[in-house]
Order: sequence, then C-alpha cells, then structure tokens
Amino acid sequence: MITDIKEELFKSVVELNMEKTIDLCKVALEHGIEAKGILEVLLKGLDEIGKRYERSEYFIPELIAAGELMKEALEILKPHLASKEPGAKRVKMVIGTVEGDIHDIGKNLVITLLLPLGLEIIDLGVDVPAEKFIEAVKIHKPKILGLSALLTTTMPQMKKVIETLKKENLRDTVKVIVGGRPVTPEFAREIGADAYGEDGFSAREIISKWIMEDL
Repeated sequence: MITDIKEELFKSVVELNMEKTIDLCKVALEHGIEAKGILEVLLKGLDEIGKRYERSEYFIPELIAAGELMKEALEILKPHLASKEPGAKRVKMVIGTVEGDIHDIGKNLVITLLLPLGLEIIDLGVDVPAEKFIEAVKIHKPKILGLSALLTTTMPQMKKVIETLKKENLRDTVKVIVGGRPVTPEFAREIGADAYGEDGFSAREIISKWIMEDL
C-alpha cells in the first residue's frame, strides 16, 4: 500500500497534477509515511522534471508549474518537517534580482526549489541595488548570496555587488551564485562568482552540495 502511494505520488508530480499531488501527500501522512520520505518522493519527481526539461520535453511553463506544485506540497509537509533538535541552526541565504531588473519568475522558482533543503531564505525582491545586498549580508550574515538577472543590460550589476563585497571585506564570508537567462558560466567566472546556476534545478544541486560539504 505504502509503495503504491509513493509511486502514485511520484507520477502525479512528474505529470504536474497539483490537486492529486496535494491529496496524495495528505493520504501518505494519514498512512504513517514520514514527511521526510514524502519529500524524497517529491524531490525525485522534481529531478525527473529537470531531466525532461534538459531533453526539451518540458519548458519554462512546466518549470514554473513544478515550482508552484512544490510550494503547495511543502505547505502540507512543513508542520511535519520541523527540526526536533533544540537550537538547530539553518543555513541562511540572501537572494534578489539585481538593480534595474524587475523580473522575479526565475528567482521565485529557485526559492521554491530550495525550500526543501531547509534554508532560511531572505528574499530581497527585485530591482535591488548593490548597497541593499551588502546591507543584507551585514545584517543577516548569510552563507550564500544569490543574484538573478534576466536582462543583459543589468548583468553588470552582479559584478558591482561582488566588487562591493570585496571593498567591504565581506567577500570571503559568503558564497555567491548567479543565474538568469542571459548569464553564462564564463560571465560568472569573469565577475568572480563562486557558481553559475543554469536553472532552478542546477542551482539546487550546487547549493545542496555546498551544504553537504559544510560550505
């Protein structure tokens, strides 16, 4: 019975069936399946969606739908996923779309896909100037900083943020990951970023590895 529920849940995620996924998450909990086990199935489904995207079987609309599906499923699981360890600390991440750019679809998708990792995410929103990123790093002391840009004209703002981090002697305190449609691995290296996330799935993979390696 439990195996059947997990198989159906995986299938519903891959097919992007929001209603069925939510219902199956509730059924799984009612049958005593631990939230962690349900989350593993959800992530397995997300990985399959990512593979289909790479094979051009799924496209941006499907990725956005996957993000929304995951967000809703996590709302069901959150009360059951809370850490039972007193004083347990979560890795902090500050993220935002750089100054001059008001696109947030990609950023929001990344945030949704990262939530299962247990990160404490501070979302600065869109059109964020370098100074605001620096202020957030000083206040929140995150281990990870995510910069998003969907316009070629705003990409230089990513470089400005990293250069300002250096001037403020903060660069060594935080790992910087950049992404967005016009961004390339070459550009990321050129401006001194630690990583380039091609999409939400690759960003999640990179950040997950950082966390496992204790950053």
